Amino acid sequence: MSFPKLGILPWLLGILCLFSLCMADVHHYDFFVREANFTRLCNTKTMLVVNDSYPGPEIRVHRGDTVFVNVHNQGSYGFTIHWHGVKQPRNPWSDGPEYITQCPIAPGTNFTYEVILSDEIGTLWWHAHSDWTRGSVHGAFVILPAENETYPFQTPDADQTIILQTWYNEDFLQLIRDSLLNGNPVGPPIAYAINGHLGDTYGCNDTIFRMEVDYQETYLLRIINAALNEEKFFSIANHTLTVVAQDASYVQRFATDYIMISPGQTMDVLVQANQNIGQYYMVMRNFHDSTAGSNNNITTGIFQYGNSVGGLVSNASLVKLPQPDDTNATNTFLARIRNTRVRQNPRFNVPRRINRRVYITISTNNIPCTNQECVTAGRFVAALNNVSFELPTLDILQAYYNRSTNGVFTTDFPQEPPEFYNFTGDLAGFNTNVTMGTRAVTLNYNEAVEIVFQATQLGGGGSHPLHLHGFSFYKVGSGSGNFNNVTDPRSYNLVNPPLINTVHVPARGWVALRFFANNPGVWFMHCHFERHSSWGMDTVFIVRNGAAANARIRPPPPGMPVCSAA
Repeated sequence: MSFPKLGILPWLLGILCLFSLCMADVHHYDFFVREANFTRLCNTKTMLVVNDSYPGPEIRVHRGDTVFVNVHNQGSYGFTIHWHGVKQPRNPWSDGPEYITQCPIAPGTNFTYEVILSDEIGTLWWHAHSDWTRGSVHGAFVILPAENETYPFQTPDADQTIILQTWYNEDFLQLIRDSLLNGNPVGPPIAYAINGHLGDTYGCNDTIFRMEVDYQETYLLRIINAALNEEKFFSIANHTLTVVAQDASYVQRFATDYIMISPGQTMDVLVQANQNIGQYYMVMRNFHDSTAGSNNNITTGIFQYGNSVGGLVSNASLVKLPQPDDTNATNTFLARIRNTRVRQNPRFNVPRRINRRVYITISTNNIPCTNQECVTAGRFVAALNNVSFELPTLDILQAYYNRSTNGVFTTDFPQEPPEFYNFTGDLAGFNTNVTMGTRAVTLNYNEAVEIVFQATQLGGGGSHPLHLHGFSFYKVGSGSGNFNNVTDPRSYNLVNPPLINTVHVPARGWVALRFFANNPGVWFMHCHFERHSSWGMDTVFIVRNGAAANARIRPPPPGMPVCSAA
């Protein structure tokens, strides 16, 4: 084993810091959330944002720090904020999903979140967790190495956050509210954006995001997919991307012409400015593999060398980027992501012996539309194991903590599909019996858990990004077709599986996850396609307290928002 040239002492200090033995800092932020006007596509709209900016302000702290964010609701309706990918050890009170761990922050009130960092490193993000409000209420959460800790690669010359976004001319919240009432699904967005800029492909003289770079310097791109319903390919013309982290955990470095990133995911990517001085397009487009509506829009930014003159070196339509339905490009890219055994990473701890197995089918379904506002005979619902999740009117965490669960939720979520059929076959005209309910899974503290997500061809089919709050998990396997619980586990990767918080479940396929249930609390699990989550593709995992004091949920903080139904 070799040590850095500075000697063994700094190396040991880094190890000590990694295990939280160094003094962490405390940070304070104020979020003022209110409506503001924005003009895009020759149209001015009013939307809810934080501190009058779109995207919202960046939080930039160090590993192991604690962050207090005082959120002031100066808007016209309630909402919550979620700190996506932050595990919040023993602190579900500040996790944020509406009616799961808290009630909405009412207009004219405020609530202070305590965001507790542990072993996360790299790039995460924060966003509203109330219907589709996250379309405009979101921002980056950058976690730098702790004091005396380094990157596991040469320190970049600079870093740049790249947020991929969805743009509608209509109000985000009103879009989904109308859809749930009238039964019509929300159509594809009219445009997309990079850091709030729509680029030069939409024909309305919109602004384009420009990243200024210097020749021969290396940049760390912190890429966040904040789009509502779209997985994204991303590339920079004539430049190689080197992937170094995903979901706040380092991975084995690999070079690629493009990345594929799902909603909710983050990726840290190195790029060297080593081409002829000029201006180069950065481009993104959808990856889309279902029968639901989509578009083939290309959205642009510019990777611009200092002192460059003249026009762009490349044409946006000629940049190397997979086609929107290129499943092979997606699978090839994802298969290259592997955990790396560097000391800066969270301790490698893949469960080997499993105490709890949960097998979950993913589907969209159609049920009769009975609202007076219905314009169609049926409306879409989404389900996990044939259960379409209904949000309660009181938050689940309070009910669980106060042992007053009656009428709020039940703990009978099915841990295997109630019906077995050819999940990935031709299911035209086939419809399962969907039940509506607020049904949760309960786990014992520190159980070794395996979850297998099985995509089905019900409804539109296609892939899904599934996110679990309160945990990072190891993606130990994936494959095509129907999961076989005898043969498929033989192909599991238990050596270097990526540690992530949001996973791409492939169309007509399955994915297997493992983690230890070592974080007591109430934790939301849902599809990060907002349309699917709004339709009920959600459930809740409740992790019971352990015996030790440090294995129990912390008491609630003062000033928790109160539900109107309370």
